Amino acid sequence: MGFADLLDEVGGFGRYQWLHVTLISLPGLLMASQNLLNNFVSGIPTHHCTLLANQSLYNLSHYQMDEKQLLKAFIPPDSSGNRLDRCRRYVEPQWQLLAANSSANVSQLQTEGCMDGWTFDRSEFYATTVSEWDLVCSLRPLKQMIQTIYMGGVLTGAIIYGGLSDRFGRRSVLIWSYLQLGVLGCSSALSPSYSTYCVFRFLSGMAVSGVILNGVSLKVEWIPTKARTLVGTLTSFFFTFGQMILAGLAYWLRDWRKLQVITSAPHLLFFAYSWWYSESARWLVLKQRSEEALKTLHRVARINGKPEIIDKLTLEVLHSHMNKEIESSRSSFTMYDLLRTRGMRRISICLIAVWFSTSFAYYGLAMDLQKFGVSIYLMQIIFAAVDFPAKLLALGMLSYLGRRVSQAVCLFLSALIIFANILVPADMQTLRTTLACLGKGFTSASFTTVYLYTGELYPTIIRQTGMGLVSTMARIGSMAAPAVLILDEVLPALPSVVYGGAAVLAGGFACFLPETLNVPLPDTIEDVEEKWSGRSATHQQKEGICLKEGVAFEDDQVVSKDSMTLKELKEAEGTGLNAL
Repeated sequence: MGFADLLDEVGGFGRYQWLHVTLISLPGLLMASQNLLNNFVSGIPTHHCTLLANQSLYNLSHYQMDEKQLLKAFIPPDSSGNRLDRCRRYVEPQWQLLAANSSANVSQLQTEGCMDGWTFDRSEFYATTVSEWDLVCSLRPLKQMIQTIYMGGVLTGAIIYGGLSDRFGRRSVLIWSYLQLGVLGCSSALSPSYSTYCVFRFLSGMAVSGVILNGVSLKVEWIPTKARTLVGTLTSFFFTFGQMILAGLAYWLRDWRKLQVITSAPHLLFFAYSWWYSESARWLVLKQRSEEALKTLHRVARINGKPEIIDKLTLEVLHSHMNKEIESSRSSFTMYDLLRTRGMRRISICLIAVWFSTSFAYYGLAMDLQKFGVSIYLMQIIFAAVDFPAKLLALGMLSYLGRRVSQAVCLFLSALIIFANILVPADMQTLRTTLACLGKGFTSASFTTVYLYTGELYPTIIRQTGMGLVSTMARIGSMAAPAVLILDEVLPALPSVVYGGAAVLAGGFACFLPETLNVPLPDTIEDVEEKWSGRSATHQQKEGICLKEGVAFEDDQVVSKDSMTLKELKEAEGTGLNAL
């Protein structure tokens, strides 16, 4: 008997929960925009060295040939010989190369770097950070550094906001995160320099962590047990739709500053309506703020059309349901408690592996869309569309096979597809792209599963600290993913081997996680140990003490002489919550 029963009595998944879940999920439409923004904000347009003023193509218009042919006299071919070099030009124009039957050995011709900057093609992007700050050739690593710095901010936010929300509440930190992301995201568009932009992206990344972590927890802690799977999966589609919205906005605007503003400003609206949210009643009770929790439950009951519950749900009834949790909450908890006991240690180690590998593989596939040789906008839509069948599959698996099997299967299948792509010849681009989309779909389904699974595994008293820990590992994975791509210079297949190997390893760890399908949320560490590690010595000792003090354990419920559980109240006609 616990908080889950009270939640059922105040309406279960009623009108309040519908509004609550919808309003918290709406910002998910723009979370994809923040995480994948660098694909478009820092897209690399086709470019070549700027020609000298007296050698401009405008002055050579009397030549009867197109611009690309004329450029051959000024720009050497790259190492593949299929396109013009992006980082070098001839010291002197090579007019003989324009002849139809020219057989000159271009490797012997003298070249130099782009001394006068670069000329960027504006057919795909009007303006990006790359074209504005010349992040090409020797400065090309700085383009990817923007994403790494952003993910560093997300990592820092996971560490800081995870702990702060357990201390100050989910609602307060979530409201602050909306404001921080709205203000700093818009400020990013005004960045006068590369370094300033990186600072704003780092701080925006911190806010994204605050929004995601606290949004997930605030949703989970107000949802009845049986509705968690459906709600968790369906709300993840907001992120999927967000990927499509990002592609549409980027195609429409094609200017990085405008795109930055339009994906950040709506968070000021989310900030404005977020004051309507109710703080987690579970958290309030466990922080000895029972009167506030009671008012919150009364508000939820009123919105859900259950006004009769208000007079019957009192502090005594609330305490009788959460007596064990209240006793446990009097102790302070740190990240060490995530590893201190056997059950918590097993959960934390396995989740660390799952979160790291899922994020590692996901961002390894999703953050390099220009390599597929297809329009980057179309590729973004394709990558988003594949999430729909993948997440529907995850929903069915979560409901019928359980969380553990679903998590392991998603990871193993994504690894299998990544390995299969290694065997596909490079000239079969369509097949390689198809397999990459399938791999991305299964890693996305893995993300959907692990977000729900983690919220169900960690107890309320330390849930946000746990979410902060595993999210930290996910961000380390997302930061490491781009760096692994450098390994293709050693062996082209090596990045795929690393991504796939990590997914296989995480799938193995997922097999050791306990099942949570239709299991009430744990509120204390003792709940976790009793459910998934057997009764601990501490519990048995506590039971003996309680019996001496007039407190008995009946069917895993706490019953004292001075308080009554909901079960007893229902048995006593006309008292407590019986009338419901």
